[in-house]
Amino acid sequence: MEPFTDEYFMKRAIQEAVTAFEKDEIPVGAVVVANNRIIARAHNLTETLTDVTAHAEMQAITAAANLLGAKYLNECTLYVTLEPCVMCAGALGWSQVGKLVYGASDDKRGFTKFAPAALHPKTEVVSGIMANDCADLMTEFFRKKR
Repeated sequence: MEPFTDEYFMKRAIQEAVTAFEKDEIPVGAVVVANNRIIARAHNLTETLTDVTAHAEMQAITAAANLLGAKYLNECTLYVTLEPCVMCAGALGWSQVGKLVYGASDDKRGFTKFAPAALHPKTEVVSGIMANDCADLMTEFFRKKR
């Protein structure tokens, strides 16, 4: 079996989402991969930082760009447990990320509903990877909140 599959890296993003869950953050996790190596890991920090822009994707984009010393991530893949919102999709578009892989769809806030053209035209998109695992974590989080 090929070790570096979309499922392999999505499991790493889910680990980040679990970390967010444990911090009472909305459980979204992300990893950025270049050449089959994780170069950035992140999870939602909106509560911790009191910052509505501190989404997992935004944190991951910044960390990857800092590591690479470049603003463009066209050779990278971002794995995220939840479909990016419009803000994050816009940032992914500006970063020219090469590939976006997400787990669960977000029917309320996802970019595909509101801004399907926000990503860079060359960005490859793969959706639904481990979607049930990703969605179950969100459902459990919000069930505990109610």
